[in-house]
Amino acid sequence: MKRKTAGLSRREFMKAAGFGAAAAGLGVNILLPRNAHAAKKTLRILQWNHFVPAYDKWFNNTYTKEWGQKNDTEVIVDNIGLAGINSRAAAEVSAKKGHDLFMFLWPPPVYEDQVIDHTEIYQECERKYGKAIPLAIKSTFNPKTKKYFGFSDSYVPDPINYRTDLWGDVGVSPDTWDNMRVGGRKIKEKHKIPLGIGLSSEIDTGMAMRAILYSFGGSVQDERGNLVLGSKNTLEAVKFVKAMYAEAMSPEVFSWDASSNNRAMLAGTVSAVLNAISVTREAENKQMDIHKRIGLAKAAQGPVRRIGLEHVMDVYVIWKFAENIEGAKKFLVDYIGNFRQGFLASEYYNFPCFPKQVPDLEKLISHDPKASPPDKYKVLADVLTWATNVGYPGYANAAIDEVFSTWVLNTMFAEAAYGKETPENALKKAEARCREIWAKWKQKGAL
Repeated sequence: MKRKTAGLSRREFMKAAGFGAAAAGLGVNILLPRNAHAAKKTLRILQWNHFVPAYDKWFNNTYTKEWGQKNDTEVIVDNIGLAGINSRAAAEVSAKKGHDLFMFLWPPPVYEDQVIDHTEIYQECERKYGKAIPLAIKSTFNPKTKKYFGFSDSYVPDPINYRTDLWGDVGVSPDTWDNMRVGGRKIKEKHKIPLGIGLSSEIDTGMAMRAILYSFGGSVQDERGNLVLGSKNTLEAVKFVKAMYAEAMSPEVFSWDASSNNRAMLAGTVSAVLNAISVTREAENKQMDIHKRIGLAKAAQGPVRRIGLEHVMDVYVIWKFAENIEGAKKFLVDYIGNFRQGFLASEYYNFPCFPKQVPDLEKLISHDPKASPPDKYKVLADVLTWATNVGYPGYANAAIDEVFSTWVLNTMFAEAAYGKETPENALKKAEARCREIWAKWKQKGAL
């Protein structure tokens, strides 16, 4: 049966529409249906369920709708849980079909061959909005292939969230890793409340363990991308985590997921966590009294340096098989131009990779009406002096990505802390696994 359109067959309708277009070019007035218009473009975006719900509300329902109207594009945003990002990316690459913009929460260099070169997006943004921060470049650029395998709009600071009442009671400030261990032990002994540093297969543990590793002078690779995990500094970091767990922590951390530290801090069952400000924001927004007793501190000082990771690194990629590559590029450039709105919508969670777009950042975070005290977030003003990338002191690369996503370091620290392996054996196992990963990616020409 032929499909009918306003009393005409589909073929008749198409002929009429074609004649109408031709006649219009000759100056003939043709009455077309009121709702007739050129087909809209579509832009499909995938990103996580933001830990600050107000951001998704703004991005999905306000910003993308306004951008879509200006650019004659239907913008479709799909949000998924953090834990599902890797499997979803793998599925889209396998099918060669999916979203035009795909956002990771960490550098994804393993997908370098499946994405476009994002160089021109950086170039256009830097032309319009000034230089990107080095943290963004080190998280999205491969110095060997000279390709930008992603584009980073923002990063999330990872301060120490701590109970001011508990730490004040024992007279210790959580500003060094040794103080974290000593103060954590005193609080646990006196108040039966442990430290909340994850030791499981999830992203927050990965960030926390790297913060400790780097602060002890260790790293997975050097500046040139050579594997250097098996150092005395790394061993000292592993021994420290073992001691800190034994003295100040509890077994629950071995089974934590990425939001367990948030829940534990808000429930009052831990004395300190390494986390983004989603902890305090949730408490403020839900008017939980505990937010008045949660303070923020910079990354802890270790024996060698004060350093931490970004909590998450927002990295958008445009697949080579994306259906609207040009629209995706334009969306990213325009989004950076409006990033101050995003910073405010995220309630200071998403910090700008193009800092000139939020010129009043320090003023904003120094006096926040929700915070108690109002200058609680001021501690983040110099975050770029202590926050670094996954892959420090080198660039993110495919080997680093695999080490991160397969939880090699998480396992090393956890096995030593739990007592399954000695610190020496845990390090040897992790180093052996890293050598396999390095050999694999060197053979593929990615290193």
